[in-house]
Amino acid sequence: MSKETFTYTSSTLRSLRLQREMLEWEERQRAASRQWASQRYHPTARSLFSLPKPTRRPQYCRDPAVHNALYTGDLPRIQSIFKDEITSNLIVETHAEELEWSAELELWVLIAQKKHTSPLRITAARGYQDSVKHLLLKGAEVNAIVGGKAALHDSCANHHEECTRLLLRYGANANILSEERLAPLHLCITQETLPCAQLLLEYGALVNQKSRDGLVSPLHVASRHGLEDHVKLYLCYGANIAHRNQEGETALNTACANADRPEEAGRYYQVVKQLLDGGANVQIAGRKNHTPLHNACSNCHIGIVELLLQHGAEVNISNCAGNTPMDCALQAVEDYPEEEPENVIATLLNHGAASINPKMLKFCALSPRSMEIVLNSYDRILSCDSWVGSVPNEVWQEHQVFYDSALCLVNQPRPLQHLARCAVRRQLGMRCHQGISQLKLPSSLHKYLLLPLEGYLK
Repeated sequence: MSKETFTYTSSTLRSLRLQREMLEWEERQRAASRQWASQRYHPTARSLFSLPKPTRRPQYCRDPAVHNALYTGDLPRIQSIFKDEITSNLIVETHAEELEWSAELELWVLIAQKKHTSPLRITAARGYQDSVKHLLLKGAEVNAIVGGKAALHDSCANHHEECTRLLLRYGANANILSEERLAPLHLCITQETLPCAQLLLEYGALVNQKSRDGLVSPLHVASRHGLEDHVKLYLCYGANIAHRNQEGETALNTACANADRPEEAGRYYQVVKQLLDGGANVQIAGRKNHTPLHNACSNCHIGIVELLLQHGAEVNISNCAGNTPMDCALQAVEDYPEEEPENVIATLLNHGAASINPKMLKFCALSPRSMEIVLNSYDRILSCDSWVGSVPNEVWQEHQVFYDSALCLVNQPRPLQHLARCAVRRQLGMRCHQGISQLKLPSSLHKYLLLPLEGYLK
């Protein structure tokens, strides 16, 4: 049918052009495959008529005008410069000054550093899809490692979905490793990279690929950054939830250790929940023998602490320094005064945490509510010498009623009601959180047994 008898829309013309480009690329691929097969199955001809292909000498580009065209995505300019395979595979060399410590001068000095990259890496990192396609059609090596990375690493790290898709369609290796032995999946560290991670897995990325140095898997990376959607995706693709990195930490350890920013508490809670629902072991200790519960208590994350305890976390286990999760929670009181650390302390006590060493009370100096919970876990107060001197004057004045009541009870008998509370809690032990609700007592006594806050001691 002629063009005079059929109306070609702009989208139709664009579709035809894309189809033609794809067919040209496929033809080049088939030709290369035929040439390889001919050499593979005719060794005599290869030995007689074929010589090793000479290694192409790298061509460097230091022209600022060319650099500017690439970094700004100036497509007409790029099309006029990169017209063949040689130009499309130029090594772009830039110079940057970086601070380095000089031992000789004993000060920081600016040192000129050369950095290498490629036209394909530059355009892929900035999401210039049309420029990426032009370079690929002109023969840019899609899997070339220049400056330590391939273009696919850059497009994924900078969450450019369409560039990632384009690179993969043109033969990019979804498991290509950088010089640091990182696969593209290892660089998906923000929520925006989820579409890129999905594409990589669809094109055969190994979900359990490990990094060179730390033996870190993509699941570790997603857990470290609190990426709940990535975690769900990787688990659906068969991620090994029990894999341990070089420090012996599972993804659960990693998630609990990095949940240290209160504003991101919700994301990490969801990550931990997914890992636990997927069968993660709460007892595995990682670096310095920290269990997930040690890490959650160190970050004063009450939600994660409760999740771990519900899944059977051991409340009295010690790390290599001899600290229990309760010790970690007490040491975190000063760092997270706004996160209600008293709730973590009460939760641990209600799950059978052992008696707290009075020497640890100094860590509650800035949190009288935490101090109240701890002192009410004792059947008597022997001395306040271990913590009184650590309480700032302004805190003491603001909560003077509580501190005065505590001092008045030193070496004095506690009320019979409190002694009965301590006896019941000792009898229930680690079943305290469940057993109290099953006792046939008024609701007010249920609440009293769980160490409610009153603002004073009696």
